[in-house]
Amino acid sequence: MSNKKIPMRQCVGCHEMKAKRDMIRVIKTAPTEEGKTEIILDATGRKNGRGAYICPNRECLAMAIKNKGLERSFKMPIPKDVYETLTKEMEQLETR
Repeated sequence: MSNKKIPMRQCVGCHEMKAKRDMIRVIKTAPTEEGKTEIILDATGRKNGRGAYICPNRECLAMAIKNKGLERSFKMPIPKDVYETLTKEMEQLETR
């Protein structure tokens, strides 16, 4: 039997390579008619949009904010309210 290859992704916070299923995907949606894009957590990993991966803990999110990992991945500045929303959503995921 052949061994199945496990997809690996790099965390934008701590820069460690981990299995894709152990990471949380953050996506930037396509622009709407008004030209607005959203940045949201994708717990399913199946939504459409440009994705970046982050470890499921607040420390990695804090490092991603500090080193501007998400801004580099999405090639755009990210407003503070988006970071606040991501932090709240991450806290909800940690409590589950």
